[in-house]
Amino acid sequence: MTMTERTTPTFPQYVGYLFGRPLPRSMQDWVLRDVTGPGSTMRYLVRFVVPATLLLLLFLLIPGPIWVPLAMIALLVVPLAYFAIALMTIYRRHRLQQHGLDPDLVGERERRRRDAVRNDYERRHGRID
Repeated sequence: MTMTERTTPTFPQYVGYLFGRPLPRSMQDWVLRDVTGPGSTMRYLVRFVVPATLLLLLFLLIPGPIWVPLAMIALLVVPLAYFAIALMTIYRRHRLQQHGLDPDLVGERERRRRDAVRNDYERRHGRID
């Protein structure tokens, strides 16, 4: 790695990344941690729900009882969060593939946990010596 290659994005690169632009190859480890590492689910949801919610706060400018704009916001934020959760794996696989990484890495942590549970079960019940 040369002195000019960064391993973490600069602020403009990070903003571009948030809007779907790929980062340079030297940042693949950072992308992998961002998409599959600890806290990746929460980061994903915050990146989808917070900007939309901030925009929907404009409904508070509608005159009348406060419950009307709050209900309108809720009617839009709840399905947004639901669909964001439903499409999370597809989006994360796309981000990995976009950066030249194996899309199957999304479920790697879950696969390892499942294998450990299965091996423990088989060891306790005499199927593995």
